Amino acid sequence: MLIAHSGDGADGRERGGPQVTRRALIGGVVGTGLLTMSSSVQNVAMADELSAGPDFRVGDHVAFRADAPHVYTRAQWNARSPRRPAKVLDRPPDRIIVHHTATANSKNRSLGHAFALSRFIQNFHMDKNGWDDTGQQLTISRGGIVMEGRNRSLKAVRAGDLAVGAQVLHHNDHTIGIENEGTYTKKRVPDPLWDSLVEVCVWLCQAYDLEPSEAIIGHRDYNNTACPGDVLYARLPKLRRSVAARLDGSPSSAGSPSTGGSPSPGGGAGGQGMPVFPPFDDFG
Repeated sequence: MLIAHSGDGADGRERGGPQVTRRALIGGVVGTGLLTMSSSVQNVAMADELSAGPDFRVGDHVAFRADAPHVYTRAQWNARSPRRPAKVLDRPPDRIIVHHTATANSKNRSLGHAFALSRFIQNFHMDKNGWDDTGQQLTISRGGIVMEGRNRSLKAVRAGDLAVGAQVLHHNDHTIGIENEGTYTKKRVPDPLWDSLVEVCVWLCQAYDLEPSEAIIGHRDYNNTACPGDVLYARLPKLRRSVAARLDGSPSSAGSPSTGGSPSPGGGAGGQGMPVFPPFDDFG
């Protein structure tokens, strides 16, 4: 959940203590496989133009894998221009914050739905919250589609830097945030989202030389919020272990356990048309 101060961006509080680090043990070039487009993207048909090869395709979109990361850019989901460029700090974050959007648990796994989600979040943050741009740096749809959020985020990750967001009150200047589509207070996390979340965390831990046991935390660990929901929060220990195992060279550990299951029925657009996203239910 994107609870943050109304001042947008860094809040001026530097985090003390030593930097959490880890020497990555598996290969991979951070930032490879990123595609850029200047045209507007509004539907699933664009997926055919975004292929990174048969090894990385799942359904109508390109899968995210830490050894060949594919993050759909702001240009691809047709982001608005931010009010001002994000502040970039020439140092890495020390924490990866896991959020949930607290929107409906949609059955729609399409690329078009994912892009519409990113536009909805940006509009909400800019028009309702009065922020400069999308608050979080990365967004993952329930179909496992990974997208850039705040402007300059991808370039910053590739450089080992931090594009400061607006996603954790008092802690935006040392954290990077991942929004996961859905509400996980009671419902299970769908497998495609979980698998991408593991891979994204592997990618970030490699890029920033982080130890997953220390770096990966939930929004509620810093702020008074239910985010990322009791179900997803309870799976963070599994997330840390899966990411650590991948860093140690055991790819099979990244898969979802049976508790991930199929997404449960309930709220959200089920077809391939433009989805309707209800308002976030908690911006305390």
